[in-house]
Amino acid sequence: MMQHVKNHPFGKKHRPHEVVIETLLFLFALFSILITVGIAFILVRESFLFFADPKVDLIGFLTGKVWQPMIGLFGFLPLLSATLTTSLIAMLLGIPLGLFVAIYLAEYASDRVRGFLKPTLEVLAGIPTIVYGYFALTFMTPLLRSIFGESRVDIYNTASAGLVIGILVLPMIATMAEDAITSVPKDLRLAAYALGGTSIETTFKVVIPASLSGLSATFLLALSRAIGETMVVALAAGAGPNLTANPFKAAETITGYIVRISGGDVSYNSVDYNSIFALGLVLFVITFTLNLISRKISGLFHQEYD
Repeated sequence: MMQHVKNHPFGKKHRPHEVVIETLLFLFALFSILITVGIAFILVRESFLFFADPKVDLIGFLTGKVWQPMIGLFGFLPLLSATLTTSLIAMLLGIPLGLFVAIYLAEYASDRVRGFLKPTLEVLAGIPTIVYGYFALTFMTPLLRSIFGESRVDIYNTASAGLVIGILVLPMIATMAEDAITSVPKDLRLAAYALGGTSIETTFKVVIPASLSGLSATFLLALSRAIGETMVVALAAGAGPNLTANPFKAAETITGYIVRISGGDVSYNSVDYNSIFALGLVLFVITFTLNLISRKISGLFHQEYD
Protein backbone atom coordinates (compact mmCIF):
# COMPACT_ATOMS: atom_id res chain seq x y z
CA MET A 1 0.00 0.00 0.00
CA MET A 2 2.81 2.39 0.88
CA GLN A 3 4.54 1.54 -2.39
CA HIS A 4 1.35 2.28 -4.27
CA VAL A 5 1.01 5.68 -2.63
CA LYS A 6 4.65 6.48 -3.36
CA ASN A 7 4.27 5.84 -7.06
CA HIS A 8 0.97 7.72 -7.23
CA PRO A 9 0.88 10.75 -4.91
CA PHE A 10 -2.90 10.83 -4.84
CA GLY A 11 -3.26 7.11 -4.38
CA LYS A 12 -4.93 6.65 -7.79
CA LYS A 13 -3.85 4.80 -10.88
CA HIS A 14 -3.76 6.58 -14.21
CA ARG A 15 -6.84 5.95 -16.27
CA PRO A 16 -6.28 4.88 -19.90
CA HIS A 17 -7.61 8.14 -21.36
CA GLU A 18 -5.27 10.13 -19.06
CA VAL A 19 -2.29 8.21 -20.43
CA VAL A 20 -3.44 9.00 -23.96
CA ILE A 21 -3.81 12.71 -23.16
CA GLU A 22 -0.38 12.87 -21.50
CA THR A 23 1.17 11.12 -24.50
CA LEU A 24 -0.47 13.56 -26.92
CA LEU A 25 0.71 16.55 -24.90
CA PHE A 26 4.24 15.14 -24.88
CA LEU A 27 4.13 14.60 -28.66
CA PHE A 28 2.94 18.18 -29.22
CA ALA A 29 5.80 19.49 -27.08
CA LEU A 30 8.24 17.25 -28.94
CA PHE A 31 6.84 18.43 -32.27
CA SER A 32 7.57 22.07 -31.43
CA ILE A 33 11.15 21.14 -30.54
CA LEU A 34 11.56 19.21 -33.79
CA ILE A 35 10.28 22.20 -35.78
CA THR A 36 12.88 24.45 -34.14
CA VAL A 37 15.63 21.92 -34.80
CA GLY A 38 14.46 21.57 -38.40
CA ILE A 39 14.53 25.32 -38.98
CA ALA A 40 18.02 25.56 -37.49
CA PHE A 41 19.19 22.63 -39.65
CA ILE A 42 17.89 24.19 -42.87
CA LEU A 43 19.46 27.56 -42.05
CA VAL A 44 22.82 26.00 -41.23
CA ARG A 45 22.80 23.78 -44.32
CA GLU A 46 21.90 26.58 -46.71
CA SER A 47 24.26 29.02 -45.00
CA PHE A 48 27.08 26.54 -45.55
CA LEU A 49 26.48 26.83 -49.29
CA PHE A 50 26.83 30.60 -48.99
CA PHE A 51 30.05 30.56 -46.95
CA ALA A 52 31.50 27.79 -49.12
CA ASP A 53 31.45 30.11 -52.12
CA PRO A 54 34.99 31.32 -52.98
CA LYS A 55 33.81 34.92 -53.15
CA VAL A 56 32.59 34.89 -49.53
CA ASP A 57 34.90 35.39 -46.58
CA LEU A 58 33.55 34.84 -43.06
CA ILE A 59 35.72 37.57 -41.54
CA GLY A 60 34.71 39.96 -44.29
CA PHE A 61 31.08 39.02 -43.77
CA LEU A 62 31.24 39.84 -40.06
CA THR A 63 33.34 43.00 -40.31
CA GLY A 64 32.72 44.37 -43.80
CA LYS A 65 31.04 47.76 -44.17
CA VAL A 66 29.65 47.31 -47.68
CA TRP A 67 26.93 44.88 -48.71
CA GLN A 68 26.83 44.60 -52.49
CA PRO A 69 26.57 40.90 -53.46
CA MET A 70 26.41 41.76 -57.18
CA ILE A 71 30.02 42.92 -57.07
CA GLY A 72 31.24 40.42 -54.47
CA LEU A 73 31.09 42.59 -51.33
CA PHE A 74 29.44 40.78 -48.42
CA GLY A 75 29.93 42.93 -45.33
CA PHE A 76 26.65 42.67 -43.44
CA LEU A 77 27.29 45.50 -40.94
CA PRO A 78 25.05 47.96 -42.88
CA LEU A 79 22.13 45.53 -42.63
CA LEU A 80 22.82 44.84 -38.97
CA SER A 81 23.17 48.55 -38.21
CA ALA A 82 19.78 49.37 -39.75
CA THR A 83 18.16 46.45 -37.95
CA LEU A 84 19.51 47.56 -34.58
CA THR A 85 18.59 51.20 -35.25
CA THR A 86 14.94 50.43 -35.98
CA SER A 87 14.76 48.03 -33.03
CA LEU A 88 16.31 50.55 -30.64
CA ILE A 89 13.90 53.29 -31.73
CA ALA A 90 11.01 50.85 -31.34
CA MET A 91 12.07 49.95 -27.81
CA LEU A 92 12.56 53.59 -26.82
CA LEU A 93 8.93 54.17 -27.74
CA GLY A 94 7.31 50.82 -26.96
CA ILE A 95 8.82 50.00 -23.56
CA PRO A 96 7.91 53.24 -21.69
CA LEU A 97 4.45 53.49 -23.24
CA GLY A 98 3.73 49.79 -22.80
CA LEU A 99 4.93 49.81 -19.19
CA PHE A 100 2.89 52.89 -18.27
CA VAL A 101 -0.20 51.44 -19.92
CA ALA A 102 0.32 48.20 -18.01
CA ILE A 103 0.77 50.04 -14.71
CA TYR A 104 -2.38 52.04 -15.32
CA LEU A 105 -4.44 48.99 -16.26
CA ALA A 106 -3.16 46.88 -13.36
CA GLU A 107 -3.09 49.48 -10.58
CA TYR A 108 -5.30 52.46 -11.32
CA ALA A 109 -7.88 51.82 -14.04
CA SER A 110 -11.49 51.19 -13.11
CA ASP A 111 -13.27 48.13 -14.46
CA ARG A 112 -15.08 50.30 -16.99
CA VAL A 113 -11.91 51.92 -18.33
CA ARG A 114 -10.08 48.59 -18.37
CA GLY A 115 -12.96 47.04 -20.29
CA PHE A 116 -12.50 49.72 -22.96
CA LEU A 117 -8.69 49.83 -23.16
CA LYS A 118 -8.04 46.08 -23.22
CA PRO A 119 -10.12 45.43 -26.38
CA THR A 120 -8.52 48.47 -28.01
CA LEU A 121 -5.06 47.02 -27.40
CA GLU A 122 -6.22 43.69 -28.79
CA VAL A 123 -7.41 45.45 -31.95
CA LEU A 124 -3.98 47.03 -32.37
CA ALA A 125 -2.37 43.61 -31.97
CA GLY A 126 -4.61 42.17 -34.67
CA ILE A 127 -3.82 44.72 -37.38
CA PRO A 128 -1.72 43.17 -40.20
CA THR A 129 1.86 44.39 -40.18
CA ILE A 130 1.68 45.48 -43.81
CA VAL A 131 -0.95 48.04 -42.72
CA TYR A 132 1.56 49.34 -40.18
CA GLY A 133 4.09 49.59 -42.99
CA TYR A 134 1.83 51.80 -45.09
CA PHE A 135 0.98 53.80 -41.96
CA ALA A 136 4.70 54.45 -41.47
CA LEU A 137 5.13 55.47 -45.10
CA THR A 138 2.04 57.63 -45.50
CA PHE A 139 1.64 59.14 -42.03
CA MET A 140 4.75 58.84 -39.87
CA THR A 141 7.25 59.86 -42.54
CA PRO A 142 5.30 63.00 -43.61
CA LEU A 143 4.92 63.87 -39.92
CA LEU A 144 8.68 63.61 -39.33
CA ARG A 145 9.40 65.60 -42.48
CA SER A 146 7.03 68.36 -41.38
CA ILE A 147 8.72 68.54 -37.96
CA PHE A 148 12.41 68.21 -38.88
CA GLY A 149 12.36 69.40 -42.48
CA GLU A 150 12.14 67.61 -45.80
CA SER A 151 15.83 68.15 -46.46
CA ARG A 152 16.79 66.23 -43.30
CA VAL A 153 14.32 63.36 -43.45
CA ASP A 154 14.36 61.01 -46.43
CA ILE A 155 11.10 59.58 -47.72
CA TYR A 156 12.37 56.17 -46.65
CA ASN A 157 14.05 56.26 -43.26
CA THR A 158 14.65 54.03 -40.23
CA ALA A 159 13.13 56.52 -37.78
CA SER A 160 9.56 56.22 -39.08
CA ALA A 161 9.92 52.43 -39.36
CA GLY A 162 11.24 52.19 -35.81
CA LEU A 163 8.50 54.40 -34.35
CA VAL A 164 5.77 52.35 -36.01
CA ILE A 165 7.37 49.09 -34.87
CA GLY A 166 7.24 50.57 -31.36
CA ILE A 167 3.50 51.06 -31.83
CA LEU A 168 3.24 47.53 -33.20
CA VAL A 169 4.85 45.90 -30.14
CA LEU A 170 3.01 48.17 -27.69
CA PRO A 171 0.02 45.81 -27.19
CA MET A 172 2.30 42.85 -26.51
CA ILE A 173 4.39 44.79 -23.99
CA ALA A 174 1.32 46.23 -22.24
CA THR A 175 -0.48 42.89 -21.99
CA MET A 176 2.49 40.86 -20.77
CA ALA A 177 3.68 43.59 -18.41
CA GLU A 178 0.20 43.86 -16.93
CA ASP A 179 0.21 40.12 -16.26
CA ALA A 180 3.59 40.42 -14.53
CA ILE A 181 2.42 43.34 -12.39
CA THR A 182 -0.89 41.70 -11.53
CA SER A 183 0.90 38.55 -10.36
CA VAL A 184 2.51 40.50 -7.48
CA PRO A 185 0.61 39.53 -4.29
CA LYS A 186 -1.73 42.12 -2.85
CA ASP A 187 -0.12 41.60 0.56
CA LEU A 188 2.98 43.48 -0.62
CA ARG A 189 0.86 46.45 -1.59
CA LEU A 190 -0.99 46.41 1.72
CA ALA A 191 2.30 46.21 3.61
CA ALA A 192 3.61 49.24 1.72
CA TYR A 193 0.44 51.19 2.47
CA ALA A 194 0.67 50.18 6.14
CA LEU A 195 4.18 51.66 6.26
CA GLY A 196 2.86 54.97 4.97
CA GLY A 197 3.67 54.62 1.30
CA THR A 198 1.59 56.49 -1.26
CA SER A 199 0.05 54.80 -4.26
CA ILE A 200 2.84 56.01 -6.56
CA GLU A 201 5.56 54.98 -4.11
CA THR A 202 3.99 51.56 -3.70
CA THR A 203 3.82 51.06 -7.45
CA PHE A 204 7.36 52.11 -8.32
CA LYS A 205 9.22 51.05 -5.16
CA VAL A 206 7.44 47.80 -4.35
CA VAL A 207 5.32 46.44 -7.19
CA ILE A 208 7.64 47.15 -10.13
CA PRO A 209 10.77 45.73 -8.41
CA ALA A 210 8.78 42.65 -7.40
CA SER A 211 7.71 42.06 -11.00
CA LEU A 212 11.13 42.57 -12.62
CA SER A 213 11.35 38.92 -13.59
CA GLY A 214 8.29 39.07 -15.82
CA LEU A 215 9.00 42.60 -17.03
CA SER A 216 12.55 41.81 -18.17
CA ALA A 217 11.31 38.78 -20.09
CA THR A 218 8.61 40.94 -21.67
CA PHE A 219 11.04 43.61 -22.83
CA LEU A 220 13.49 41.11 -24.35
CA LEU A 221 10.68 39.27 -26.09
CA ALA A 222 9.47 42.57 -27.53
CA LEU A 223 13.01 43.30 -28.71
CA SER A 224 13.12 39.94 -30.47
CA ARG A 225 9.80 40.78 -32.11
CA ALA A 226 11.12 44.16 -33.26
CA ILE A 227 14.31 42.67 -34.70
CA GLY A 228 12.32 40.11 -36.66
CA GLU A 229 9.70 42.54 -38.01
CA THR A 230 9.60 42.44 -41.79
CA MET A 231 6.84 44.30 -43.59
CA VAL A 232 7.19 47.65 -41.79
CA VAL A 233 10.90 47.95 -42.57
CA ALA A 234 10.46 46.56 -46.07
CA LEU A 235 8.00 49.34 -46.90
CA ALA A 236 9.28 52.29 -44.86
CA ALA A 237 12.99 51.92 -44.01
CA GLY A 238 14.53 51.71 -47.47
CA ALA A 239 15.68 49.21 -50.08
CA GLY A 240 19.43 49.76 -50.14
CA PRO A 241 22.13 48.85 -47.57
CA ASN A 242 23.52 51.96 -45.95
CA LEU A 243 25.87 52.09 -42.97
CA THR A 244 24.69 55.21 -41.17
CA ALA A 245 23.83 56.29 -37.64
CA ASN A 246 21.38 58.90 -38.91
CA PRO A 247 17.85 57.55 -38.36
CA PHE A 248 16.45 60.00 -40.91
CA LYS A 249 18.33 58.33 -43.75
CA ALA A 250 17.21 55.34 -45.76
CA ALA A 251 18.79 52.02 -44.79
CA GLU A 252 17.89 48.41 -45.42
CA THR A 253 17.48 45.96 -42.55
CA ILE A 254 18.24 42.26 -42.58
CA THR A 255 14.59 41.29 -42.92
CA GLY A 256 13.99 43.94 -45.56
CA TYR A 257 16.83 42.56 -47.65
CA ILE A 258 15.51 39.00 -47.29
CA VAL A 259 12.09 40.12 -48.55
CA ARG A 260 13.58 42.00 -51.49
CA ILE A 261 15.83 39.17 -52.62
CA SER A 262 13.37 36.33 -52.08
CA GLY A 263 10.74 38.17 -54.11
CA GLY A 264 13.06 39.41 -56.84
CA ASP A 265 14.64 37.98 -59.97
CA VAL A 266 17.71 36.45 -58.31
CA SER A 267 18.38 32.96 -59.66
CA TYR A 268 17.96 30.00 -57.34
CA ASN A 269 21.13 28.63 -55.68
CA SER A 270 23.18 31.69 -56.59
CA VAL A 271 25.36 33.36 -53.98
CA ASP A 272 22.85 36.23 -53.75
CA TYR A 273 20.03 33.80 -53.08
CA ASN A 274 22.01 31.78 -50.55
CA SER A 275 22.90 34.95 -48.69
CA ILE A 276 19.34 35.24 -47.36
CA PHE A 277 19.83 31.99 -45.44
CA ALA A 278 23.06 33.25 -43.92
CA LEU A 279 21.26 36.41 -42.81
CA GLY A 280 18.36 34.31 -41.57
CA LEU A 281 20.83 32.33 -39.50
CA VAL A 282 22.15 35.57 -38.03
CA LEU A 283 18.61 36.57 -37.04
CA PHE A 284 18.03 33.12 -35.56
CA VAL A 285 21.20 33.38 -33.46
CA ILE A 286 20.30 36.89 -32.28
CA THR A 287 16.75 35.99 -31.23
CA PHE A 288 17.88 32.70 -29.68
CA THR A 289 20.52 34.57 -27.68
CA LEU A 290 17.94 37.12 -26.53
CA ASN A 291 15.69 34.29 -25.35
CA LEU A 292 18.55 32.76 -23.38
CA ILE A 293 19.32 36.14 -21.81
CA SER A 294 15.64 36.57 -21.01
CA ARG A 295 15.55 33.24 -19.18
CA LYS A 296 18.75 34.10 -17.32
CA ILE A 297 17.47 37.50 -16.21
CA SER A 298 14.09 36.03 -15.26
CA GLY A 299 15.85 33.49 -13.07
CA LEU A 300 18.02 36.20 -11.55
CA PHE A 301 15.05 38.34 -10.50
CA HIS A 302 12.65 35.47 -9.87
CA GLN A 303 10.86 35.61 -6.55
CA GLU A 304 8.43 33.14 -5.03
CA TYR A 305 5.67 34.24 -2.71
CA ASP A 306 3.75 32.10 -0.26
